[in-house]
Amino acid sequence: MRVLGIDPAAAGPAGYGVVETDGATFRTLRFGALSRAPRASFPERLRAIHALIVDLVEEFSPDAVALESVFTALNMKTALKLAEVRGVVTLAAAQAGVPVHSYAPREVKVSVAGYGHADKEQIQQMVRATLNLRETPQPSDAADALAIALCHIYSTQARSRIAAATAPALPKLRDAPAHRIQPSR
Repeated sequence: MRVLGIDPAAAGPAGYGVVETDGATFRTLRFGALSRAPRASFPERLRAIHALIVDLVEEFSPDAVALESVFTALNMKTALKLAEVRGVVTLAAAQAGVPVHSYAPREVKVSVAGYGHADKEQIQQMVRATLNLRETPQPSDAADALAIALCHIYSTQARSRIAAATAPALPKLRDAPAHRIQPSR
């Protein structure tokens, strides 16, 4: 499974990270952050984010895009801008037919660090350890994007285990005894 994680940002850098797993081991394919050009307008920033996602999806062909959801404690203006950023990310993924999954910040922190109030440094250290990186991923927005990708992978693995454990056992037809229909008298 290959996942593109996105840490959307209305003002600061938008983090991205591509993680691949075979179910047991993880591999980082790329990570970074798209910084805001000093004089770029917000529509230009949206265009740049869309172009980045289109390029990453084209290059890495992810099975899913995982995205952090809007943090509800933000002021209304920031929340609306963040929703617009999420919209262009979702559009870029949808144009390529890649499903998008959204995770709350606390859900990502619990999934990766085991603690819903983990700080940026704790997330960076857990991402580094999980992905066996030589150095701590910088900037923290890139580490957050990798954490979001890991959260999706963990969530998908958990859903698969639950489905397997709760699926009804189907009898094997070849092992089942043959039953003859008795003619009625």
